[in-house]
Amino acid sequence: MSFVREAGRAVRSTFVLWVLTALIYPFVMIAIGQIAFPFQANGSLINNAQGQPIGSALIGQPFTSDRYFNSRPSTTNYSTADPKADSLGVLKTGVSGASNLAPSNPALLDRIRGQSDLDGKTTIVGDIPRLQKAGVKPTADLVYTSGSSLDPHITPEAAKAQIDRVAKARGLQPNQIEALITQNTENRFLGIFGEPGVNVLKLNLALDALKPARAS
Repeated sequence: MSFVREAGRAVRSTFVLWVLTALIYPFVMIAIGQIAFPFQANGSLINNAQGQPIGSALIGQPFTSDRYFNSRPSTTNYSTADPKADSLGVLKTGVSGASNLAPSNPALLDRIRGQSDLDGKTTIVGDIPRLQKAGVKPTADLVYTSGSSLDPHITPEAAKAQIDRVAKARGLQPNQIEALITQNTENRFLGIFGEPGVNVLKLNLALDALKPARAS
């Protein structure tokens, strides 16, 4: 066979493979995703009561108000910091990432426990004192950040620890909120993988729609 014939065959093979892998396959996958899994394929977006997208079920958001269930701490502030005005340096690790601080690291201990000067004046309010002051029993996921710092879930125990604070702030009955947590608890995948969790954004949206129970 001549060189020209071999070169032509190689060019045709390359073109066919390019059409298959760069055009047909991606568009077929997009079509399957949009038909079979439209919610997941479009970012698992969650809409509010007005139909406006307010976040993704896959990415956490910061909630600190007493009227809402608080999220886990985040080393990147859930990537909401302004890259042009990042005075706290929350985006130094990128839009996702852990602090990689060892349990014995003073910086981690200061963030969790707080820090005081020699005269006893508090300079850093730790997560544990902050939670205790709000009447919330600290749990591991309310104190430690997740590996990605974008985890949208907390444990059912962490959600239940915040019931009294949320109920008081909203004038609701604790049993109303506990029932809401149960309704929004996601069980293990296929019953065996992972641990039960509560999506904080979904729970807070359901909380906004909850009306106070009528007094009997």
